[in-house]
Amino acid sequence: MKPSRRNFLQSLGVGAATLGIAQETLAAGTQPPKAAKPSADDQILFVGDNIAIANTEYGKVRGFILRGIHNFLGIPYGADTSGKNRFMPPQKPTPWTEIRPALWWGNSAPQIMEKRYANPYASFVDHWNYDDVSEDCLKLNVWTPALDNQKRPVVVWLHGGGFVNGNGIEQDGYHGENLARLGNVVFCSLNHRLGALGYTNLKAAGGHAASGNVGNLDMVAALEWVKNNIANFGGDPNNVTIIGQSGGGAKVTTLMNMPLAKGLFHKAVALSGSSLAGVNKEYSEKLGLKVLEEAGLKPGEIDKLQQIPWRQYIDIANRAVEKMADEARRLNLVRGGYSPVADGVTLADGAFFSSPNDFSADIPMMICSTFHEQNPSRTNAELEKISLAEVKEKIKPRFGEKSGEIVDAYAKNFPKARPIEIWALIVSNRKNAIAAADAKVSQQKAPVYVAWFGWQPPLFDGRMRAFHCDDICFWFYNTDLMLTHTGGGKRPRALSEKMAKSFINFARTGNPNGGGLPTWKPYSTPNGETMVLDDAPLLVNDPDREARKSLA
Repeated sequence: MKPSRRNFLQSLGVGAATLGIAQETLAAGTQPPKAAKPSADDQILFVGDNIAIANTEYGKVRGFILRGIHNFLGIPYGADTSGKNRFMPPQKPTPWTEIRPALWWGNSAPQIMEKRYANPYASFVDHWNYDDVSEDCLKLNVWTPALDNQKRPVVVWLHGGGFVNGNGIEQDGYHGENLARLGNVVFCSLNHRLGALGYTNLKAAGGHAASGNVGNLDMVAALEWVKNNIANFGGDPNNVTIIGQSGGGAKVTTLMNMPLAKGLFHKAVALSGSSLAGVNKEYSEKLGLKVLEEAGLKPGEIDKLQQIPWRQYIDIANRAVEKMADEARRLNLVRGGYSPVADGVTLADGAFFSSPNDFSADIPMMICSTFHEQNPSRTNAELEKISLAEVKEKIKPRFGEKSGEIVDAYAKNFPKARPIEIWALIVSNRKNAIAAADAKVSQQKAPVYVAWFGWQPPLFDGRMRAFHCDDICFWFYNTDLMLTHTGGGKRPRALSEKMAKSFINFARTGNPNGGGLPTWKPYSTPNGETMVLDDAPLLVNDPDREARKSLA
């Protein structure tokens, strides 16, 4: 199935006349920049004793220059988190006297790696980049056009994977070289503690009061490193944008509600993920006690818990989650496990964005999701032939008796959509993204810009659709790096140029306009202004509102 070159939204039968479409107004100077091609096929990689040396507060680092962009990989922003530092707030790294090589990625945070490449489709599409895994994982990467005093906008990437998996460079589309060149910005990415090692709340068990949030405190420490050091890399510490996708989007919204993060970033972007509250404190403390019990230890024996090998500890912690399933249901938790805790000290204990006095109120925000975060037919061509009646049965385990009403509502909202497309739209609904936008605009101070990514790659017979993660490489001008997400070439690159330039404008000024997309009005709850991102981008007023009402 060949994807439509028209806007996907229109292909579903949502009439343009009813959408409040803004006319496309291309800003001046939106032609793609000329690639940094060497003359006469000259050298493009430079590395050596006196090349790409930068100062940090802990010592000098040596990177390399690739195609004119300075790369610094695996710079420590915190100490090893093993042993006595496990479950503790991040400590400062030990300073060094010799010039430290910053030529390779830092270790991934501890996570279960077995069978990570078991699914051949997922491995082909995402071709994950995983390096050594260890508790010495507090490292970050920097891409910059030059080591000077130009004070460029700074972008800090927070990877996805829930709060459990992933790393800062797990996909090639996460690389910062192309965005640094396109927008004259400094791009950073980082690793931090994940899962049970980053979010086990041991306060009630005799552990540190902040143990349930040390993974997020790692991110705060990385942002403090940016504040103190990024000027040495040509960046402006007073113009920092955090951006994350999926679990990284939830990292963005939790950081926006952590008092310690105040002043460390100035704009925020959440892609395909957000959270509007932390984990229930009561549940997290009981889970911490259950972890000690499962480890055969008594409350207060945190030192012994710190010595258990990390892989063994993850298994212990996961068994504790299973045994706490009834408690999670009692507290009406969507899911139990390990993620930032609403302790009221390091993380707000109420609804996020609930007060105009919070520091987050002054931070402009972009929120984006994709049309088909989940697509049931991606690896099953037979499901392309499914009927609406069958869709109603398929979604019953998730939506119960409302399934028929929901399918009918989406079919009415999108009258030309095929049943498989209706199914994908329902399970990928925008309910959480719109809830986050509504909460943020309620602070009534800084603008929120909402997007909906509908571009479909011409791969796997068109069944990939606008899938979860597909938009990342578009925002970062990396569509030709992530060929298995885009197919490559001029078609995805044309949209990527507009999206990346709009993102760069947002990082620079807090306003995405002027990058080549149509005039992008800030989101409001009454109108639901939404930028639909496709071959022909357009601004619409809440195109799925009637369908979403059925989800309430």
